[in-house]
Amino acid sequence: MTTIYDAEILLVDDNPDLLTLITDNLHTAGYKTVRTAESCAAARAAFAAHRPALMILDINLPDGDGFGLFRTLHEGNEVPALFLSARDADADRLFGLGLGADDYLTKPFLMQELLLRMQHILQRTYRAVLGRARTLPLGDCTVDLQDAAVQRADGTTLPLTATERALLQKLADNRGHIVTYDALCEAVWGADYYGYENSLNVHIRHLREKIEAEPGRPRWLTTVRGIGYRLTGEGGK
Repeated sequence: MTTIYDAEILLVDDNPDLLTLITDNLHTAGYKTVRTAESCAAARAAFAAHRPALMILDINLPDGDGFGLFRTLHEGNEVPALFLSARDADADRLFGLGLGADDYLTKPFLMQELLLRMQHILQRTYRAVLGRARTLPLGDCTVDLQDAAVQRADGTTLPLTATERALLQKLADNRGHIVTYDALCEAVWGADYYGYENSLNVHIRHLREKIEAEPGRPRWLTTVRGIGYRLTGEGGK
């Protein structure tokens, strides 16, 4: 697994419309493999055929419940899981977390919140195996993320600030994929990042001045309006 988007996701819910909606959004976000199941039996068969990197489990299923399914699949496998359920009582949430689930999200939910929670689980669980870029080629310049410096084609070297380096590392870890404003802010300023959104835009502008030949018409660090930023891949994607 090079990035979190290589992770296989097992999505279990008895609502086929919701399965389609979530699957479409996961593919749009960049996740390559999403397998679905509408029952405990189908989930067990899918798990046996392809062990996932993350399970997203409903609780109310036609042939059992997600709590029991989690116990069965998690035993001896230690696959991370997120419960996604309309059962919003504190007792259910605490019970699910007490079983060993990594997170619990209640319906209705914001799709972006689900994506962020998945991202956090995958990065935390697979930190040791996720490849992190150290040298970042960007056309005529190269960024050394370890030394926090930009080597330009004319031979000049521009230092990166700690904030610029952290932003670029987050974008490099997800190269070719959109990184939301919230995810970037949290990567730099932690969970209490509210109020830093304007600062983010300023740091992005400064980054472009260092890595782009034409900062006003960026080729590498592009804006996805209303969502976030993307570091374009070497193939232009």
